[in-house]
Amino acid sequence: MTLGPVMVDLAGVAIEPMERELLRHPQVGSVILFARNYESPDQLARLTADIHGIRTPPLLVAVDQEGGRVQRFRAGFTRLPPLREIGRRYSTSRGDGLALARQLGWLMAAELRASGVDMSFAPCVDLDYGVSQVIGDRALHADASAVGELAVAYMLGMREAGMAATAKHFPGHGAVAADSHVALPVDRRTWPDIEADLRPYRRLIANGLPAVMVAHVVFPEVDELPASLSRRWIDGVLRGELGFQGAVFADDLSMKGAAAFGDIGARGVRALAAGCDVLPVCNDPASAIALVESLKVAPDPVSRLRLVRLHGRDAALDALASDPRWQAAAASARELVERPALQLEGDRPA
Repeated sequence: MTLGPVMVDLAGVAIEPMERELLRHPQVGSVILFARNYESPDQLARLTADIHGIRTPPLLVAVDQEGGRVQRFRAGFTRLPPLREIGRRYSTSRGDGLALARQLGWLMAAELRASGVDMSFAPCVDLDYGVSQVIGDRALHADASAVGELAVAYMLGMREAGMAATAKHFPGHGAVAADSHVALPVDRRTWPDIEADLRPYRRLIANGLPAVMVAHVVFPEVDELPASLSRRWIDGVLRGELGFQGAVFADDLSMKGAAAFGDIGARGVRALAAGCDVLPVCNDPASAIALVESLKVAPDPVSRLRLVRLHGRDAALDALASDPRWQAAAASARELVERPALQLEGDRPA
């Protein structure tokens, strides 16, 4: 059985019988976990092993574990600072900032891989324009070149821990005030102004970026559809102009930013036609079931191969607490979390 395009979630800390049947559906290929699915690292390891054991090839298991506000697993995991703290370090010392990005990317990924999680949707490479509260301190920096450098270092750290990076939210969510979870953001900038947001992706792609998550943001100067449903953005710009060969994730199709474009089945068809490989449906079990039952598309062999390549790679992570690299990385994270950062000239408010 191949991996299908639909990504679903779970209700609790173990798989329920009806969920197990859903996970066997051929249109399902991945599972996203949230804080409600977590009690401890040991429980998480049992859950991911159970998910992986349902199918061959195993379903992908993903989570949002960026740090700061967006860290689903906390107790038993190192508390991670928001990505902006990495950018602040870069502003005082480029070399120290790049080293910190690689160190924290490795730390985040190593801890997740030790519990069997394949992917974290990180890093966020939206530019910090100072207007988006939903992005805010999730952004590494305001400067596109800095974001590109830091994101590559972070990706390389993740790679060393056996995890594929996912850059988000293509082509950029930082220049709009609206939150695509609850509204449809519209970015009215012209193409020359949007180009800066693409520069981190150009650099990441040149360094082997495995995956991208596409935003529910409309750029009327480019297409009337949100980027997540736009063939112009995904097939034309991302794959054509930027040369991206990896997997494309739509942002959650149950979000309000996508809701204006038909029922869940219509949204799924649009996203697939635009070039998305994965269709996440979160916090809406009825819609997830409706989507897998409505999709009649045959598996795309190239798309399925992209997904198989995202499985976490084996790494010697059984004894992280005694690993000097983990000890140093955890100490760096604690220092940033526990000590308020100085406000630097050029920092933007969240």
